[in-house]
Amino acid sequence: MATELDIKKDLVSACIEMNALGINQGTSGNISVQYEDRMLISPSATPYSKMTPEMVASVDLSGEMPDTWDGPLKPSTEWRFHWYAMKQRDDLTAVVHAHPPYCTALSILRKPIPACHYMIAAFGGMDVRVCDYHTFGSPELARYVMDALEDRSACLMANHGMVATGTGLEQAMWRAGELEAIARQYHLALLIGEPHILSEEEIDDTFRMFAGYGVQDG
Repeated sequence: MATELDIKKDLVSACIEMNALGINQGTSGNISVQYEDRMLISPSATPYSKMTPEMVASVDLSGEMPDTWDGPLKPSTEWRFHWYAMKQRDDLTAVVHAHPPYCTALSILRKPIPACHYMIAAFGGMDVRVCDYHTFGSPELARYVMDALEDRSACLMANHGMVATGTGLEQAMWRAGELEAIARQYHLALLIGEPHILSEEEIDDTFRMFAGYGVQDG
């Protein structure tokens, strides 16, 4: 069974991988993983190349939203929507937030991603929504993110970036990569013409075929 230190090491590695994959730049992204009744989350404004497991912040999940944390560095400024996701959704134990180029471009247009590709089913429905805009790190933004994540495992954040979640870190990272891939495909299709959108029946067929498909954590 993974220890807290194991999970912190995996979290640091995932932050480095996130930038290597091109789904984030600099220190703008953040990643969290649940461990027992704590949320482990990347620290604020810390270069991933210099991040160590000991720097990962730990936030209590057992009660009301806290105003303190354990660790030498403060948690990411976006810790609130990570906390809400784990507190309110039993199916989510990992959250990846990043500013990938194509997801962010669509979020600037306030443009949801429709069922332009069958892989949209990986996110729980017929589309990936765009949450309303509010200042980064604010309680209001955290609530907007949770609204957009209702019955979904990912969303875009208006004029900001994206959020992908999972039953574990590996699944959340997989979904983050898939989301940026679909955003890029949708963007390219829009440049050529009007994308054909799959029907609910076609996406329902995909849901049935998806049993056991992709990264399955937890």
